[in-house]
Amino acid sequence: MDNNFKAYQETAEMLKALAHPVRLCIVRGLLEKQHCNVTYMQECLDLPQSTVSQHLQKLRSLGIVEAERSGLEVNYHLANERVIKLVRHLFEEEQ
Repeated sequence: MDNNFKAYQETAEMLKALAHPVRLCIVRGLLEKQHCNVTYMQECLDLPQSTVSQHLQKLRSLGIVEAERSGLEVNYHLANERVIKLVRHLFEEEQ
């Protein structure tokens, strides 16, 4: 057994977060668009703002996305290179 079990736990948590269709859609959208705000995501996903915010909070807590405030607007962007590579790979046949 590998002594670095914590790395497996962290990777499993990241994969669990990405396994949710809404979060995967958010990550893929950010991959394509580079950055956007909750309102834009809410309109694209046709979900309530609170639902989108909850999913973003989960992604933020795992370091998958980061938020950047610009006045009253908060824009999100991908912050994890492993996630970027993984999602690109998962959807490469569609590009």
